Amino acid sequence: MPSFEVLYQAAALCLTYPDDDFRARLPLLREAAPQLREFTDHAKVTPPQELAAHYVQVFDFENRHSLYLSWWRDGDTRRRGMSLVRFKDVYRAHGLECTGEELPDFLPAVLEFTARTGNTDLLLEHRDALEELRSRLTDFGTPYASVLDAVCATLPTAQTGAGP
Repeated sequence: MPSFEVLYQAAALCLTYPDDDFRARLPLLREAAPQLREFTDHAKVTPPQELAAHYVQVFDFENRHSLYLSWWRDGDTRRRGMSLVRFKDVYRAHGLECTGEELPDFLPAVLEFTARTGNTDLLLEHRDALEELRSRLTDFGTPYASVLDAVCATLPTAQTGAGP
Protein backbone atom coordinates (compact mmCIF):
# COMPACT_ATOMS: atom_id res chain seq x y z
CA MET A 1 0.00 0.00 0.00
CA PRO A 2 1.40 3.44 -0.87
CA SER A 3 2.44 5.81 1.88
CA PHE A 4 -0.46 8.01 2.94
CA GLU A 5 0.88 9.12 6.32
CA VAL A 6 0.76 12.84 5.51
CA LEU A 7 -2.83 12.57 4.30
CA TYR A 8 -3.88 10.68 7.44
CA GLN A 9 -2.25 13.26 9.72
CA ALA A 10 -3.84 16.13 7.78
CA ALA A 11 -7.24 14.41 7.81
CA ALA A 12 -6.93 13.91 11.58
CA LEU A 13 -6.41 17.65 12.01
CA CYS A 14 -9.32 18.46 9.69
CA LEU A 15 -11.66 16.25 11.73
CA THR A 16 -10.88 17.88 15.07
CA TYR A 17 -12.61 20.94 16.45
CA PRO A 18 -11.54 23.92 14.29
CA ASP A 19 -9.75 26.10 16.84
CA ASP A 20 -7.16 28.84 16.26
CA ASP A 21 -4.34 26.27 15.90
CA PHE A 22 -6.30 24.57 13.12
CA ARG A 23 -6.76 27.86 11.28
CA ALA A 24 -3.05 28.61 11.59
CA ARG A 25 -2.24 25.21 10.03
CA LEU A 26 -4.63 25.56 7.07
CA PRO A 27 -2.00 26.73 4.54
CA LEU A 28 0.29 23.84 5.49
CA LEU A 29 -2.58 21.34 5.37
CA ARG A 30 -3.61 22.60 1.96
CA GLU A 31 -0.11 22.16 0.53
CA ALA A 32 0.74 18.90 2.30
CA ALA A 33 -2.47 17.08 1.39
CA PRO A 34 -3.92 18.24 -1.93
CA GLN A 35 -6.60 15.52 -1.59
CA LEU A 36 -8.13 17.67 1.17
CA ARG A 37 -8.20 20.96 -0.73
CA GLU A 38 -11.97 20.96 -1.11
CA PHE A 39 -12.26 21.00 2.67
CA THR A 40 -9.27 23.24 3.43
CA ASP A 41 -10.40 25.81 0.85
CA HIS A 42 -13.86 25.81 2.44
CA ALA A 43 -12.38 26.18 5.93
CA LYS A 44 -10.16 29.05 4.77
CA VAL A 45 -13.08 31.20 3.57
CA THR A 46 -15.54 30.27 6.32
CA PRO A 47 -15.61 32.61 9.32
CA PRO A 48 -14.13 30.88 12.42
CA GLN A 49 -17.34 30.99 14.47
CA GLU A 50 -19.37 29.61 11.58
CA LEU A 51 -16.90 26.77 11.00
CA ALA A 52 -16.91 25.91 14.71
CA ALA A 53 -20.71 25.99 14.89
CA HIS A 54 -20.92 23.73 11.83
CA TYR A 55 -18.49 21.24 13.40
CA VAL A 56 -20.66 21.07 16.52
CA GLN A 57 -23.81 20.71 14.42
CA VAL A 58 -22.32 17.88 12.37
CA PHE A 59 -20.45 15.88 15.00
CA ASP A 60 -21.67 16.77 18.50
CA PHE A 61 -25.46 16.80 18.46
CA GLU A 62 -26.19 13.14 17.79
CA ASN A 63 -24.49 9.92 16.82
CA ARG A 64 -25.65 10.01 13.18
CA HIS A 65 -22.17 11.32 12.33
CA SER A 66 -20.18 9.77 15.14
CA LEU A 67 -16.40 10.05 14.91
CA TYR A 68 -16.10 7.14 17.39
CA LEU A 69 -15.49 4.08 15.25
CA SER A 70 -16.57 1.44 17.76
CA TRP A 71 -19.95 3.14 18.11
CA TRP A 72 -20.80 2.13 14.54
CA ARG A 73 -20.36 -1.57 15.30
CA ASP A 74 -21.25 -1.75 18.99
CA GLY A 75 -23.49 1.24 19.73
CA ASP A 76 -23.74 2.14 23.39
CA THR A 77 -23.44 -1.42 24.67
CA ARG A 78 -21.10 -3.31 26.97
CA ARG A 79 -19.46 -4.81 23.90
CA ARG A 80 -18.10 -1.35 23.09
CA GLY A 81 -15.90 -1.47 26.19
CA MET A 82 -14.06 -4.48 24.79
CA SER A 83 -13.69 -2.74 21.44
CA LEU A 84 -12.12 0.27 23.17
CA VAL A 85 -9.67 -2.05 24.92
CA ARG A 86 -8.76 -3.47 21.50
CA PHE A 87 -7.88 0.03 20.26
CA LYS A 88 -5.69 0.63 23.31
CA ASP A 89 -4.00 -2.75 22.85
CA VAL A 90 -3.15 -1.96 19.23
CA TYR A 91 -1.71 1.43 20.23
CA ARG A 92 0.31 -0.15 23.04
CA ALA A 93 1.65 -2.86 20.70
CA HIS A 94 3.17 -0.04 18.66
CA GLY A 95 4.67 1.70 21.69
CA LEU A 96 1.97 4.37 21.94
CA GLU A 97 -0.45 5.25 24.70
CA CYS A 98 -3.83 6.90 24.27
CA THR A 99 -3.45 9.78 26.72
CA GLY A 100 -5.78 12.44 25.33
CA GLU A 101 -9.20 13.34 26.61
CA GLU A 102 -10.83 11.51 23.69
CA LEU A 103 -11.60 7.80 23.57
CA PRO A 104 -9.10 5.66 21.64
CA ASP A 105 -11.60 4.99 18.84
CA PHE A 106 -11.95 8.71 18.00
CA LEU A 107 -11.31 8.82 14.25
CA PRO A 108 -8.74 11.66 14.40
CA ALA A 109 -6.78 9.62 16.99
CA VAL A 110 -6.93 6.53 14.78
CA LEU A 111 -5.78 8.57 11.78
CA GLU A 112 -2.91 10.04 13.78
CA PHE A 113 -1.93 6.56 14.97
CA THR A 114 -2.00 5.35 11.36
CA ALA A 115 0.09 8.32 10.23
CA ARG A 116 2.69 7.68 12.93
CA THR A 117 2.95 3.92 12.50
CA GLY A 118 1.87 3.21 8.93
CA ASN A 119 -0.40 0.50 10.37
CA THR A 120 -3.81 0.61 8.70
CA ASP A 121 -5.33 -2.33 10.62
CA LEU A 122 -7.77 -0.21 12.66
CA LEU A 123 -8.94 1.69 9.59
CA LEU A 124 -9.39 -1.54 7.66
CA GLU A 125 -11.24 -3.22 10.54
CA HIS A 126 -13.64 -0.29 10.61
CA ARG A 127 -13.91 0.23 6.88
CA ASP A 128 -17.70 -0.28 6.96
CA ALA A 129 -18.03 2.40 9.66
CA LEU A 130 -15.91 4.81 7.62
CA GLU A 131 -18.05 4.21 4.55
CA GLU A 132 -21.28 4.68 6.51
CA LEU A 133 -19.96 7.90 8.04
CA ARG A 134 -18.79 9.11 4.62
CA SER A 135 -22.21 8.37 3.14
CA ARG A 136 -24.07 10.14 5.92
CA LEU A 137 -21.80 13.19 5.74
CA THR A 138 -22.36 13.32 1.98
CA ASP A 139 -26.13 13.09 2.44
CA PHE A 140 -25.95 15.83 5.10
CA GLY A 141 -24.16 18.06 2.58
CA THR A 142 -21.17 18.94 4.75
CA PRO A 143 -17.68 19.67 3.41
CA TYR A 144 -16.38 17.17 6.00
CA ALA A 145 -17.55 14.45 3.59
CA SER A 146 -14.62 15.27 1.31
CA VAL A 147 -12.20 14.44 4.14
CA LEU A 148 -13.77 11.00 4.49
CA ASP A 149 -13.76 10.63 0.70
CA ALA A 150 -9.98 11.15 0.69
CA VAL A 151 -9.36 8.72 3.56
CA CYS A 152 -11.63 6.01 2.14
CA ALA A 153 -9.98 6.37 -1.28
CA THR A 154 -6.68 5.20 0.25
CA LEU A 155 -8.12 1.95 1.56
CA PRO A 156 -8.77 -1.18 -0.47
CA THR A 157 -12.42 -1.75 -1.23
CA ALA A 158 -14.31 -3.70 1.41
CA GLN A 159 -15.08 -7.32 0.64
CA THR A 160 -18.78 -8.03 0.82
CA GLY A 161 -19.69 -10.63 3.38
CA ALA A 162 -16.37 -10.33 5.17
CA GLY A 163 -16.62 -10.05 8.94
CA PRO A 164 -14.22 -8.37 11.33
